[in-house]
Amino acid sequence: MTGDAWNVSLNIIASVITGSAVWLATKALAWRRLRRMQVFFGLTGGDECLVVVPRHASSNRDRSVHRNDAAALLELSTVLGDCRARPEVVFHDDVYQGAADKAEFCIGGPDANHRTAAHLRSAIPNLRHALHEDDPEGLTISAGEHRFPVEMGRAEYVALAKIQRERDDKPAFLICGQTSVSNRAAARYLQRNHTRLMRTYGLRKRFCLILRVVEPDTYGSSVVELAHDATSEAFTTS
Repeated sequence: MTGDAWNVSLNIIASVITGSAVWLATKALAWRRLRRMQVFFGLTGGDECLVVVPRHASSNRDRSVHRNDAAALLELSTVLGDCRARPEVVFHDDVYQGAADKAEFCIGGPDANHRTAAHLRSAIPNLRHALHEDDPEGLTISAGEHRFPVEMGRAEYVALAKIQRERDDKPAFLICGQTSVSNRAAARYLQRNHTRLMRTYGLRKRFCLILRVVEPDTYGSSVVELAHDATSEAFTTS
């Protein structure tokens, strides 16, 4: 083999090795990202998870689900698909399982979802839906000293919380909104911002955020901002 041919062969071999190394590094990085995401959501082995839907507050039918809550399920489906999870979708009054047996996504406020009410009582005692002088419907979200009443036509609020009772327990994610629009907004926020939430709170720590849905009558569930990080006060008994 001539010198030129040998140099060409070496260059080809070097290119193959470099390409293989890059491909393996990319695959390893993608696997690590997936693994972190699965741990954060409690879906480490492509496990089955529980998705609890609320009743339609203004419907006469017990098994009716608001279209915005159905859309919230679609927002979460991206996360579940990426984690290779198998969702079990159930109505809020059909759940008879422990609080950490499966990873859980619980949608709706305590009046529309019995499971949410139980989680608030047992795990997030300082986060409440209560009456407020500016909110005759009783939709105000309170966390410690902070109050977030509905701002009619201007803003709605929703609590997005992760319950992690013990380190090895499966987490529960609560989407506890004042309306179905705010529920959908929080589901979208979780889907789009889970990487940032992992960086901020780690893979296994709990958190509680109050999100503000801006101009819902005009923008729907599209414009969402962080109103308050209630993690420090929501999980303690006042």
